[in-house]
Amino acid sequence: MNESFTCDVSIVIPIYNEEQNLPDLVARVQEAMGPSGFSFELICVDDGSKDASARILAELSTRTPWLVPRYLMRNYGQTAALQAGFDAVHGRYTVTLDGDLQNDPLDIPELIRKLESSHDINMISGWRKDRQDATLSRKIPSMIANRIIAKVTGVDLHDYGCALKAYRTDLIRRIRLYGELHRFIPVLAFEAGAKILEVPVRHHARTRGVSKYGIDRTFRVVLDLLLMKFMLRYLHRPLHAFGGAGLWMLSPGLLICAYLSVLKLTGESIGGRPLLLLGIMLVLMGVQLVGLGLLGEILIRIYHEPEGRSQYRLRPPPER
Repeated sequence: MNESFTCDVSIVIPIYNEEQNLPDLVARVQEAMGPSGFSFELICVDDGSKDASARILAELSTRTPWLVPRYLMRNYGQTAALQAGFDAVHGRYTVTLDGDLQNDPLDIPELIRKLESSHDINMISGWRKDRQDATLSRKIPSMIANRIIAKVTGVDLHDYGCALKAYRTDLIRRIRLYGELHRFIPVLAFEAGAKILEVPVRHHARTRGVSKYGIDRTFRVVLDLLLMKFMLRYLHRPLHAFGGAGLWMLSPGLLICAYLSVLKLTGESIGGRPLLLLGIMLVLMGVQLVGLGLLGEILIRIYHEPEGRSQYRLRPPPER
């Protein structure tokens, strides 16, 4: 597609083994966006599918001019597929959803209209208020997880797992996705200065294909949540995180060593005391953590200064 091409809405969908859903997916996007009055493109990123998804995408694109397929060399994961789609958008607004037809493309025009009418909103996140794919035993853990994420990050959303989201494209240009951080795009957007609105959206049960999520996702989410907490609070001051923990270990370690030194000077034997090993261990760990914090401070300056990256972003003046 011509790089000078522009449109109103870019729809980004990561695809992995969705051969059964692709024809209906493209048809439903056409049904939703055709009458909307918005010009649009549909960017489907095939994430190294092992079925016929890539071939079907290629065939559909020959008779669908607004379908823009992208093919990744292998299965990189949903985060990388989303970033590949973000890198290819041409619209003023960007919308994401899953390719399994559980999100409803008919919601897209309404989300875009909300963005257009609310100039201070940068992102709209969907809320699957009436989920059709989860039993009670699955809904309750999901609800608990969403509450924990909201509490830890300070970004209060009901549904972090909903793929249906709408953004002003200038916002997604300011964030980069790595690892498996697609679940935490609202947190990254918040860190980039976005104001986020959550709205209920329609949701359908999966009728074809199989879910790509397993129980192992829970552990990865916990680790990514720790990363998000660190990025929100300590990204620009790592010494406060590592140095603070280091001082909490260094201080009792030094006190223990000082106490044992006094005992040694009075003639007592301290070589066989477990307290000696504890004191030395705390001092060494404390020194290492403080050093790690200092190294982090140097690295954050290397990150910002060579390319003139700013630690802040300005917003336009309020409307009169």
